[in-house]
Amino acid sequence: MTTLIGENINLRALEPKDLEFLFSTENNQSFWEVSGTQLPYSKYILKKYIENSHQDIYEAKQYRFVICTKKDIPIGIIDLFNFNPQHKRVGTGILLLPKYQHKGFGSEALKIIIGYAFTHLDVHQIYANVNTSNLNSISLFEKFKFQKVGIKKDWIYSNNIFKDEILYQLIKNNNES
Repeated sequence: MTTLIGENINLRALEPKDLEFLFSTENNQSFWEVSGTQLPYSKYILKKYIENSHQDIYEAKQYRFVICTKKDIPIGIIDLFNFNPQHKRVGTGILLLPKYQHKGFGSEALKIIIGYAFTHLDVHQIYANVNTSNLNSISLFEKFKFQKVGIKKDWIYSNNIFKDEILYQLIKNNNES
């Protein structure tokens, strides 16, 4: 498999043409709980974010990929964050628009990002934080052998209740590449 190119999707950098997609995604309040957002983003701020998204992951310690169909239609986002080359680890998070969920796109995107992180970033481990009520994400990360290593109790406060969050880790097997 060529890096960042899958059978049905591609992962690519943010581009100026993604402004409307990013605006509608980041300002969709149903996604705010998983993204940690509490206020809407302006198009001006998102335009500046896109303009600065060229920063190298070694500089910014994070990188956002757009998940696109083969016709370059954006269907979601997959992030690498808290990149730490010294300790060889990186976090990941994925968001697919609801109409593209349960079609294998999330699995394909996660498979690509795992390969990219282990091969090109030379990390030893990838981790993910998943709300205990997010059964789709739990299923996705467990499908790729992420191990549940802990529960962060009352970690997320949303809609007047505290929610637990699972910490998952995928540690590279020395026999893998």
